[in-house]
Amino acid sequence: MSADAETSAPKKAKKSLVLNAFVMMCSGHQSPGLWRHPDDESWRFNDVSHWVELAKLLEAAKFHGIFVADVLGGYDVYTGSLDPAKISGAQWPVNEPLSVVAAMAAATESIGFGVTASTTYEQPYHFARRLSTVDHLTKGRLGWNIVTGYLDSAARNLGFAEQPKHDDRYAQAEEYLQVIYKLLESSWRDDAVKLDRKAGVYTQPDLVRPINHRGKYFTVPGPHICQPSPQRTPLILQAGTSRAGKQFAAQHAEAIFVSAHAPQVCARNIAEVRELARTQFGRDPAHIKVLALVTAVLGRTEAEARAKLADYRRYASGEGALALFGGWTGIDLSRYGDDEELRHVESNAVRSTVEGFARFAPAVAAAGAKWTKHTIAEHVSIGGNGPLFVGTPAQVADALEAWVDEADVDGFNFAYALFPQSFRDIAELLVPELRRRGLFWDDYAVPGGTYRENFYRKPGQTGPLDEHVAAAYRWRAGVPADQHVIRD
Repeated sequence: MSADAETSAPKKAKKSLVLNAFVMMCSGHQSPGLWRHPDDESWRFNDVSHWVELAKLLEAAKFHGIFVADVLGGYDVYTGSLDPAKISGAQWPVNEPLSVVAAMAAATESIGFGVTASTTYEQPYHFARRLSTVDHLTKGRLGWNIVTGYLDSAARNLGFAEQPKHDDRYAQAEEYLQVIYKLLESSWRDDAVKLDRKAGVYTQPDLVRPINHRGKYFTVPGPHICQPSPQRTPLILQAGTSRAGKQFAAQHAEAIFVSAHAPQVCARNIAEVRELARTQFGRDPAHIKVLALVTAVLGRTEAEARAKLADYRRYASGEGALALFGGWTGIDLSRYGDDEELRHVESNAVRSTVEGFARFAPAVAAAGAKWTKHTIAEHVSIGGNGPLFVGTPAQVADALEAWVDEADVDGFNFAYALFPQSFRDIAELLVPELRRRGLFWDDYAVPGGTYRENFYRKPGQTGPLDEHVAAAYRWRAGVPADQHVIRD
């Protein structure tokens, strides 16, 4: 990579990037073992001030959002035991993420919060209440990252013998979204709440109605228990680029989170989702923003950045990395020999991760360029299933621009090696370089606005765009009940 920023001008019109921090209510997250580093504070994840400080730091840097991941079980595929995850702190223990969002929002004004929650293990009626509540408390700065789950350990603790089959999980998710849209968009008219003190009317009763949903997976008569929140439907994010995942994303996602070690792993999937959105659902493909997982190790010189990485490697846990990989893919690499190459196997976990590793050779391999359990452990131990960019701000910016050009991504979810130092380095070193190149805004498009308003840079765009499926459910002010049919 060239250190000269002027030589890296992209071939296409420059995109103003969407930047999120990628975190989890655990230690280490995508870099297992780094909690041992003397400068890391990720072990403070139980402390609310830990999260408030992060939100303030990132809002000062004008990040679009904080993307909070989650799982409902432990990583027990590798060695057939949870012990490697327990010892290394590989996303274990982990807290529920939605609980801390209101505290972060109270300390900030504009940054958004994307929270992961599964459609497989929670009733939509209850979850819709949680979404509306937090969207109210954040003044409309909530996003929902929709996942269907991938850990059998979660399934066993929630009443299942194992995960439902991959495509069955997406079929259930499709009905789940129908229920959510009905509750959030159709159950209350925009102007149902009157707060008429003189007449003594809080809510006009004929402007709130049951949804009477009866489907294969859910029966929800309604009505929604919460009044309409600022966004009604939070910003919809989605992770997963399997065949079923792409179909789901093309209809529902406003942002797609991809995690892959090289741009060519996900470029075709991104193009296919955009084309599906255009041809099958009448959406503008440019309105679906794709965010790639990356980890940056920054220095004022390349030598400084390389020295940081060497320091971080001393604390990284290979066993923790293989525990994470086992959970993501369903593959137990303890059964592989030292030089045995990863095989492409059918998986009921995250299929796109398996395919990406199996189809594309690793950049980390010195000789032979193949994925063995050792090269996988080295790759995953810092940054997880995403690229690791090491260098000066100009060099890292070059790498980001290459991903934009080669994979057509619209922004990045930055994981950390050290918490919060990795984010301080991005704010102090990388963000100014991106601004110098015209790749990042100077301020929020709508200071104090909703997540969606800033995401699309459209004042007043609090709800989904008119082309989005959720917009068709919206019961707008002034529309009589008999003129608004609740969609099936």
